[in-house]
Order: sequence, then structure tokens, then C-alpha cells
Amino acid sequence: GFEYAKDNCLEKRMWQQTERAIKEADVCLFLFDARDGIQPYDEFFAGLVRQSGKPVILLANKCEGKLQEDSIHEAYKLGLGEPIPFSAEHGLGLLDLYDALKPLESILPEEEGETESDVLSQEEKDRLEDEKYKSRPIQLAIVGRPNVGKSTLVNALLKDERMLTGPEAGVTRDAIAVDWEWKGRKIKL
Repeated sequence: GFEYAKDNCLEKRMWQQTERAIKEADVCLFLFDARDGIQPYDEFFAGLVRQSGKPVILLANKCEGKLQEDSIHEAYKLGLGEPIPFSAEHGLGLLDLYDALKPLESILPEEEGETESDVLSQEEKDRLEDEKYKSRPIQLAIVGRPNVGKSTLVNALLKDERMLTGPEAGVTRDAIAVDWEWKGRKIKL
């Protein structure tokens, strides 16, 4: 979560963890609270993920009803593309998220030192490519200001209550790495 601080306090260390997660990620999921609309922290954070050069998927979280349509349209000003209406708590929009992630499979870096021989059949090349694809997990950073639903999203993806959630901001106080597998693909959230 985003809590910018100048001192060497807990919030500053949390901010450093957020920066590190973005740097190490292959893809960033940017959540904002569609009930609250776009806030100044959201705009600042959007600039940060844009500058990272990482692909970003924009999730308008807490969209259980139609009341959030204005916030969804307002999100275009973040410059992160089309927002996906989403509800981590209720599992709404997960298929749209999966569809948005699917084309990003090709961004995974090649393993160093690996070369393919021209003597392999196309079937063997496809098999080796599939093995390589499944062996390296996608690094997926889930970012956003406090209490927008990042931990709830992780719980929804895992179909388990792995992250402590609640109505108060700052329940999750540290960057947490969680291994997840979806359709045979390893992902580190």
C-alpha cells in the first residue's frame, strides 16, 4: 500500500517495499476504490507505475453496483488504460482480469544462456516452450493506496483467507509474497 513518508519510520519502510515490488514485478495490478473515486494518492501512484514502464492493469474495486460508474470514467485520467469494474470481495470481474493478464504472458524474460536448436521438431520446440513458460512464475505486484482492497483481491484469487482484511486502513502492514497457480501457470503475487 501507498503511504509516502520522509522519515525513517514504518511508513517509509513500507513505501520502500512498494517501490521494490513494482521494480521486481512483471505486471502491476493498480487498484483504486471506485466508491471513493480517484484521490490525490491514486494520481501520484499512477505516475509512479507509469514511470516504471511495467504493464499495468487498472482495477476499479468495490464495484458491486452501478453507483460507481462516474468513478470508473474518472479513472481514465490516470493514464493507465481502461479500468476493469471489479469487486475483490464478491469475486466480480475476475474473468475480465484473467482476460487482461492473458496477452501479457509473452512479456516474460527469456532465460539467459538458453538457445533453441534448428534440429528440433516444431512439436519438441512447442513442448520445451511450454515447460519454460510454466517453470518461471510471473511476478505480479498488486498496488494501490490503503484500504482499496488489495488483500481482499489476493484472498479472492487464492480462494482462501490468507490476508487479514477489515474496514480499517493499514491492516496489512508489510509487503507479502504469495505463490499462486492458475491454469497450470505459476504466479507470485
